[in-house]
Amino acid sequence: MEKGNTTLLTEFVLTGLTYQPEWQIPLFLLFLIIYLITLMGNLGLIALICNDPHLHIPMYLFLGNLAFVDAWLSSTVTPKMLVNFFTKNKMISFTECQVQFFSFAICVTTECFLLATMAYDRYVAICKPLLYPVIMNNRLCIWLLIWSFLGGLFHAIIHNAFLFRLTFCNSIIVHQIYCDIIPLFKISCTDPSINFLMVFIFSGSIQVFTILIVLVSYTLVLFTILKKKSMQGIRKAFSTCGAHLLSVSLYYGPLLFMYVRPASLQADAQDMVDSIFYSIIIPVLNPVIYSLRNKKVIDSLTKKLKSNA
Repeated sequence: MEKGNTTLLTEFVLTGLTYQPEWQIPLFLLFLIIYLITLMGNLGLIALICNDPHLHIPMYLFLGNLAFVDAWLSSTVTPKMLVNFFTKNKMISFTECQVQFFSFAICVTTECFLLATMAYDRYVAICKPLLYPVIMNNRLCIWLLIWSFLGGLFHAIIHNAFLFRLTFCNSIIVHQIYCDIIPLFKISCTDPSINFLMVFIFSGSIQVFTILIVLVSYTLVLFTILKKKSMQGIRKAFSTCGAHLLSVSLYYGPLLFMYVRPASLQADAQDMVDSIFYSIIIPVLNPVIYSLRNKKVIDSLTKKLKSNA
């Protein structure tokens, strides 16, 4: 395509991880193992929840959807990265780039809403136990899930739409493991100020809104727990909520640093580390965090293994 004397580019190179040639196979095997464990852990958790009637309650409904989103997120990022370890041609078209980011944005945003929803669920369960079946009824749970996914879809559409205003005529190098919008902004020939503003407004608002729900919910939960006189009840509540708080803190830290802080042209290496953490590491950790700290999941898994033995 020609516009004046400038060639507009429609293909990019994903640099991926920078490494010495001798690290190629070890890194490929490492991320392949992580990806397989992620799929087995999250899909296994979904199967366990679906097959055990005792887990057909709101808490595990949300957890099952979180596992689905984690598997989806990892599958959006990891396969392309694995292929790039062994291919010399690391090109990706603008259309493929948009599709990958669209899928990524849906997953990341939906997970934010799901984490907030799970925090609210724990607040109702611990602070209003007698009203829990009335408040967290099937109708509300389904609507919370629908709005979580619609929120992710709407957020992805906004940023993908604004990508069309950008042109690329100089660099084709995208310093990332997947096609993210921030590295694209940095190599755009069009002033990306509006795009950065949209990211700051929408991503920032979503993250602040969902973090506030989590913080308020768990502050109220903490006050309620401290009022309990039963040590067994306190341990049970802390065990359930502790797993969620650990997952939330690990997830939001890199995400806030990546999309809400002021843009920096020198932050490519740090951005890549953050991206690996919340798109590859967190999806493999979540099933472990929630399963090992949840007695019902452990009991259900134990029964399943015994029945198949």
